[in-house]
Amino acid sequence: MADVHSKETRSYNMSRIKSKDTKPEIIVRKFLFSHGFRFRLHDKKLPGKPDIVLPKYHAAIFIHGCFWHGHENCKYFVVPKTRTEWWMNKILINRNNDIKSVDLLQKMGWKVLVLWECELKGEALSKTLTKLLSILES
Repeated sequence: MADVHSKETRSYNMSRIKSKDTKPEIIVRKFLFSHGFRFRLHDKKLPGKPDIVLPKYHAAIFIHGCFWHGHENCKYFVVPKTRTEWWMNKILINRNNDIKSVDLLQKMGWKVLVLWECELKGEALSKTLTKLLSILES
């Protein structure tokens, strides 16, 4: 099936997609900062460059977009109708990289938390942030 957009339009759309400072990331960062937590962002020295690193708590937080990381049974993860095989391969690679990063960090003694985009929307937001707080304080 052919793409519904021209090559230029598709290129522009893809260039607008951010990998850092996304809305879900900013929500979590503001919440943590307001509760007195201090952190680093995207620490390149750690496997997978976690989105948020709390060295004092030896904790790393990944905030995954439901589409980009293939969140199972999530309304925000819809398999694209064009170039399906290419997209599924990309998402599979992302998932495998996520598993490796989490595994390596845990072997290094880090507490690893993975938050999904859908957990930071609507009614799920306060429950997710409360859970995050209790995990970090334990």
